[in-house]
Amino acid sequence: MAGQAGDGWTRLVRFLRIALPLLALALLSTVFLVARHLNPDDAIPYSDVDIADRLREPRMTSPDYAGTTADGADLRVTAETATPEKPETATGAAAQSVQGVLTTPDGVRTDLRSLSAQMDAGGDSVTFDGAVDLATSSGYSVQTDRMVARTDQTELRSLSPVTATGPGTRITAQEMVLTQDRAKPDSYVLVFKGQVKLVYEPPK
Repeated sequence: MAGQAGDGWTRLVRFLRIALPLLALALLSTVFLVARHLNPDDAIPYSDVDIADRLREPRMTSPDYAGTTADGADLRVTAETATPEKPETATGAAAQSVQGVLTTPDGVRTDLRSLSAQMDAGGDSVTFDGAVDLATSSGYSVQTDRMVARTDQTELRSLSPVTATGPGTRITAQEMVLTQDRAKPDSYVLVFKGQVKLVYEPPK
């Protein structure tokens, strides 16, 4: 009986040595046959983003820059999108749909909006372009086409003519500067320069 059982086990092992490789080949053939009939239209669409475009011009979504100037003012700049600096052209990062907030130590807040902005390669200034709108918590609103903000010290300077409105006043000028008051370091002044025209409208 033991001999018969041993012979049966031997025959089973020999059979499996032949049958298992054949079964594996059959399974592989089935996989390849199914693969040939796959419909490429049924593939899962991963994204509609143009990958080649992203590789050519990488960009960030909702970037946020925050810093403090040497005189203690807080500057924060956010945007819808931004592209990193390009060393080969010596240009800094660029951003679109930009918002900025400058809060000076005396508690005055200045909000700034523009269509785009460009940070210089050294990171010392940010230039705002296109429909620049500036509003201070003291009640003044300024519109211009271009404005530059320093990141190392509190200074906002227009690069094109400005129109400003405030409590009972309307001002047009060639240039505007928001900076620290040299006579009173704890205070900040808004100065208009070059062909300044002021129209006073007394309250009714």
